[in-house]
Amino acid sequence: MNVHTHAKAPMLATHDASTYPLAVEGVRLAFGGLKALDGASFHIQPGIITGLIGPNGAGKTTMFNVISGLYRSASGSITFMGQPIERLRPHQITRLGLVRTFQIARGFPKLTVFEHLMVYGAQQPGEYIGTALMGSVSASRRETELAERALSIAARLRLSHVIDNKVTDLSGGQKKLLEIGRALMAEPRMILFDEPAAGVNPTLAEEIGDHLLSLVSDGMTVLLIEHDMALIERICERVIVMAQGRTLAEGTFDEVRDNREVQDAYLGGRR
Repeated sequence: MNVHTHAKAPMLATHDASTYPLAVEGVRLAFGGLKALDGASFHIQPGIITGLIGPNGAGKTTMFNVISGLYRSASGSITFMGQPIERLRPHQITRLGLVRTFQIARGFPKLTVFEHLMVYGAQQPGEYIGTALMGSVSASRRETELAERALSIAARLRLSHVIDNKVTDLSGGQKKLLEIGRALMAEPRMILFDEPAAGVNPTLAEEIGDHLLSLVSDGMTVLLIEHDMALIERICERVIVMAQGRTLAEGTFDEVRDNREVQDAYLGGRR
């Protein structure tokens, strides 16, 4: 068995973090007396989908919040494409090409799908007040590029027929797809997906899985939190298991499924 089971305080210092798109080393974060992250460490291999799984309260979403800059860790290091990011703000991390989605789709309810996608476009001319007020040929060209990208992404996600609908008029599944589109508009190199298939029917979950696989085919790297184990098994080449704020095990889906410590964590033996 090749599964990598971590010790109580896992450290992966023997690896060169610069060779991985994302490297997390010994990250700790507490809320009062609660240790949300307790020395978690892992490395994400490029060009594949990696699943991040674990029981409720394991620290998965907290880890995403730390990686994406919403929370600041108390200790440990995080590097993206070899660059330290643990002290950067969310917009700075996004500009480097690391983008995350949320369990509950976010957005601007009064905007249409098209307008929503445009807002999240990378290098948006409207971000700069001078350009927004005065206008320029380059700004106009960029707006055209973003519009074309928004239409292309909508087509890719099968949202073209609702492109002019307000976000509030979308179904729950369409909002999940729009959340993927929002991430793609930022022109990412890697996306952190937080339960993209939660609350959707099996058919749409299958479709979302296919969309994620297509992103990897285009050369993107994906880290995925998901409780749908059938989806994890189908699309993830690697799986990382967290429990009690630590990295418990890594390996293929079959390897971590058969790991006794992983079984105990899910069954409550380690609580």
